[in-house]
Amino acid sequence: MALAHTILALLAKHPESGYDISKHFDEGLSCYWKATQQQVYRELGKMTKAHWVTFETIPQVGKPDKKIYRITELGWQELTRWYAEPTEPTPIREDLLVKVLIGYKMERQFLCQELHHRRKLHSEQLSLYREEEAIYLKEQAEHREHLDMNDIEMQFKYLTMKRGIANEVSWVTWCDEVIDFLEKC
Repeated sequence: MALAHTILALLAKHPESGYDISKHFDEGLSCYWKATQQQVYRELGKMTKAHWVTFETIPQVGKPDKKIYRITELGWQELTRWYAEPTEPTPIREDLLVKVLIGYKMERQFLCQELHHRRKLHSEQLSLYREEEAIYLKEQAEHREHLDMNDIEMQFKYLTMKRGIANEVSWVTWCDEVIDFLEKC
């Protein structure tokens, strides 16, 4: 998946500034897609040249002008073309797995330290996702009788959050298994 398609998907909801788009990568999309603000702006430049997006310049006092991007008809065509393509699993490139692979030849204390560190990081991320999930589920329970398009959009977003939760649960479980193994050998 190209970064451009993720940006097009965001702009398909509504026009936004580059700054707002990059905030999505820090917040809502972080469980499955990462991008820096610099990457987002660079991609928006390419997408503008490809006529997938256009922008309106909003003058601001004391700050640089703000560009509000919107998806174009060509952008919709590209997003639709990409959406119809089959997907493949993303290859894993994970340093920790390489460290575990060679763990039998190395000082185990370093591997144990790293596993505890990673377990903590994944546990913290899991807690954040669980908090977001609780908010979502509470809102759904309170508004169950008033289903509209926004609720459908939120349900699709929740499905991506559930994948992020499953990923973090898997990491915590795996770290626990490896830590347990290391403590026994």
